Amino acid sequence: MSTIDLARKIADAVLYEGYVLYPYRASSVKNKFRWQFGVVAPRAWGGEPWEMQTECLIEPEGSPSVEVVVRFLQVEVQDDAQWEKGVERTIELGAIHLAELIGAPRTIPFHIAPIRGVTHLACEPIDDLLKLRVLIENHSELAPGCDRSAAMRCSLTGAHSVLTVTGGTFVSLTDPPAAAKAAAESCANRNTWPVLVGAAGERHTMLSSPIILPDYPEIAPESPGDLYDATEIDEILTLRVMTLTDEEKREACATDDRARKIIERSDSIPREMFERLHGAVRGFTPASVEQFFNPADERPERASIQTAGGSVSAGARVRLAPNRRSDSMDMFLAGRTAIVASVHRDVENQAYVAVSIEDDPAADLQRRFYYFYPDEIELLEAHT
Repeated sequence: MSTIDLARKIADAVLYEGYVLYPYRASSVKNKFRWQFGVVAPRAWGGEPWEMQTECLIEPEGSPSVEVVVRFLQVEVQDDAQWEKGVERTIELGAIHLAELIGAPRTIPFHIAPIRGVTHLACEPIDDLLKLRVLIENHSELAPGCDRSAAMRCSLTGAHSVLTVTGGTFVSLTDPPAAAKAAAESCANRNTWPVLVGAAGERHTMLSSPIILPDYPEIAPESPGDLYDATEIDEILTLRVMTLTDEEKREACATDDRARKIIERSDSIPREMFERLHGAVRGFTPASVEQFFNPADERPERASIQTAGGSVSAGARVRLAPNRRSDSMDMFLAGRTAIVASVHRDVENQAYVAVSIEDDPAADLQRRFYYFYPDEIELLEAHT
């Protein structure tokens, strides 16, 4: 499969994420409030984001140019006003030489009645790289006091962009090389998440997605077709479809052509194909907690952190004073004493202190660790 085909397959999955939800009937409550992902609403509406900004890095190899394609669904209400259908729309900006954008940003309007908007393009050198900005704004007019349903008809939903570069390569923003890390951190992406797509290692195509994805996302090969249900679990959803009554299936089929195909496919799925949905083992590289929480390779059992009461390291005795209430367990551990096991730092260099409770009743079964911020512990006795 070509890189473009792989990119299109992922982009289509993003475009229709949450398009129609189980039980796939127009009458179900959750199918009356859809369009949660990638909404670029009219600025006058105010209830949803009205812009989507992508910033990405390009390593030039000569004179690079980029093709930009913006894709979204336009909401159309069916005649009986029971179902809002999404119609695919595409805005192709063509090949743009990045050198022409440096110091000379470009604004390109678009109009797909009743939607009106603009795409702003800009480029600037940063170190030995080029930073490209693609900003999409929705300037559609709305009647005063309109509701969300009316606003969605003038919105871009499932909006995303596909960028293809020639004469250069994209730089991963998820895992940039050390030399490009500062430049990657300077990229401001609003309501979007740019990732590399295509065959692993290929860096000529980037998908700017409204949902978080890794570089080189893939569609599970076992999946026999789209279920559109946001975080799909094919086996469970297929089983649920099979339990619908005949009347419920008839209503689902009448909702939308995509819903009809789900019903028909689930009713006729071969046994051997269904068994493939139960799970698959992929190749993987094990990662330890230490690898994730200590990107600088600092040994957590030897690390220390400064707290209000002094320097804390493994073996120190502390009192717990949780103040963020991010976990319901906090109220039960407040005031308890504990022994520090290690000090960790995550990928954003935020420090966490791992402790074991001194009188933990389950200590004979396993040693359990709880994680607190440095300002949530009080040093009682340093380890000597």
